[in-house]
Amino acid sequence: MLKKLSIAAAAALSLSAGAAMAAGGAGHVHDVDFSFEGPFGAFDQMQLQRGLQVYTEVCAACHGMRYVPLRTLADEGGPQMPEDQVRAYAAQLEIFDAELDDFRPRTPADHFPESGDPNAPDLSLMAKARAGFSGPYGTGMNQLFKGMGGPEYIVSLLTGYTGKEKEEAGTTFYENTAFPGGWIAMAPPLYGEDVEYADGHSNSLHHEAEDVAAFLMWAAEPKMMARQQAGFVGVLMLTLLASLLYLTNKKLWAPIKGKKFEG
Repeated sequence: MLKKLSIAAAAALSLSAGAAMAAGGAGHVHDVDFSFEGPFGAFDQMQLQRGLQVYTEVCAACHGMRYVPLRTLADEGGPQMPEDQVRAYAAQLEIFDAELDDFRPRTPADHFPESGDPNAPDLSLMAKARAGFSGPYGTGMNQLFKGMGGPEYIVSLLTGYTGKEKEEAGTTFYENTAFPGGWIAMAPPLYGEDVEYADGHSNSLHHEAEDVAAFLMWAAEPKMMARQQAGFVGVLMLTLLASLLYLTNKKLWAPIKGKKFEG
């Protein structure tokens, strides 16, 4: 599984880099204040559930997430759906079972379906793959503090359509301010009010784009909150250990340093 994920991430990164270089530059990506940004950030459970709804009702028609197990929808730190809802959601999706030689409903042990369109990229790692090609110049620390990366790119792409179109070699392209080169073959997937949220949250274009971008960030980094928490505890323990070692060192050497040696 890790090998497959690594290969998929490398492929996504290489395709993204190739597209950017071929287009001659990156598009405009604007900052979005996501709840999970920063060392103490956390995913918004309700936002992830709304993002799942947008993905299911809009994006899943073309794009799959074959590396994401359905059972993780119930995990802490994620959408945290009740197990009966996860089973009901999984049952709506079919999968071909070689042992039965027929299709059957999916279970939480199965993964999300693959992309229905062979030309549509899988979205399992999209938010992570795009992180190195978006946001302020440079990566790493800039993205840690400014919070611009893969999710911001997804929001900017989904909201960056200008309405202009052109046709080249029998393919229709749509002007998009976030896509490298300014023109993309994917038609606008969201227009606003595409879904009706059960919690009454605004379903404007920007809110739908932010919700699905947050969900795709969780899909790419489902253990991000646990990793950040472990990292914080690790830094705290190292700081404490360093302080104890410093005080111990001073106590051990204090009698020796206090002596005056006669020549």
